[in-house]
Amino acid sequence: MKPRQETHRYSALFLDRDGVINRRNPEGYILYKDEFALNEGVGEAMAELSFLFNWIIVVTNQQGVGKGLMTEGDLIAIHDKMIEEIETAGGRIDKIYSCTSLEEAGDIRRKPSAGMILQAQEDFPQIDLSESWMVGDTISDLELAKNMGIKSAFIWSDLEANSGWESYPVYVAVPDLLAFVSWLKSR
Repeated sequence: MKPRQETHRYSALFLDRDGVINRRNPEGYILYKDEFALNEGVGEAMAELSFLFNWIIVVTNQQGVGKGLMTEGDLIAIHDKMIEEIETAGGRIDKIYSCTSLEEAGDIRRKPSAGMILQAQEDFPQIDLSESWMVGDTISDLELAKNMGIKSAFIWSDLEANSGWESYPVYVAVPDLLAFVSWLKSR
């Protein structure tokens, strides 16, 4: 992999998928690409973020595969659609890391464990975690950021399900990814 010239303001942006990039399925999991839809403003946000970060990396728990509700092929098709829609809007995703293990399996890749971030550091050794951000909408995203020394932004679109986020070191809490971009650019 060719090293990227570090010309952007920040090192890496780690993004959760469901609830941050795309709409959550109120009935459970996004199982097929036809169920996948970007959240409002995400295309524009991703285009802006491409100018602010050297790397944009998705880190997502997807235990629907581990539960047998979907296949790895279904997950790849969903991610291909996500990448296509984001690239069409002028943005980019440099890498996607998914943990498909069940929560109780104890997989070190499953958030809030550090496995996906450690893999990203191995794949992109120039990443500086002290100049990186984690954007997520769950406590596990905030725990991961705290454990790795990464600044965190909390998407509070589903506050009721995530009460307790205030006890984590959150730099900013915003309603969506586009609001995070506005906040970041104003600094």
